Amino acid sequence: MVIFTKTPEETIKLGEKIAGSLKKGDVIGFIGELGSGKTTMIKGIVRRLTGKDAVSPSFVLINEYSGKTPVFHFDLYRLKCKIELETIGWDEYPGKGIVLVEWADKIKGILPPETIFIRFSILNGERKIVISGLKKRKNDKSKPPIPPFCKGGIKRGFIRRKIK
Repeated sequence: MVIFTKTPEETIKLGEKIAGSLKKGDVIGFIGELGSGKTTMIKGIVRRLTGKDAVSPSFVLINEYSGKTPVFHFDLYRLKCKIELETIGWDEYPGKGIVLVEWADKIKGILPPETIFIRFSILNGERKIVISGLKKRKNDKSKPPIPPFCKGGIKRGFIRRKIK
């Protein structure tokens, strides 16, 4: 499915609409350049599901939003290698609520096969949003293994922020 939005407000409204189709256990991967609309759409999803205002977790890795169905918002922009996911407890999130992953292209091999992908690009001043996997639903809860090797590591002081 391909959708174009012209304003941030339209992108937020689209996020709210998409949120109505999500259920506990869904993982949504957001892919796109800086400023292409990933966090803007997530604001709409989080607002619809929790009634809270989403903020970018750029300086933490995860924002946790409580609600009837919890929402876990990962921003992997600063992720250096996949093993860092193990360090932050990635395995504890899928299945606990709805998982939103910005920069999902960094961990494509780790995401569940039923991940919904939303790709963003800017075309002639509009956001081009391509959504795949929203219709197909599987019950496969298996998690691909996290690779055992990483150079560097997380160098930030904050990993998780709970927003109540």
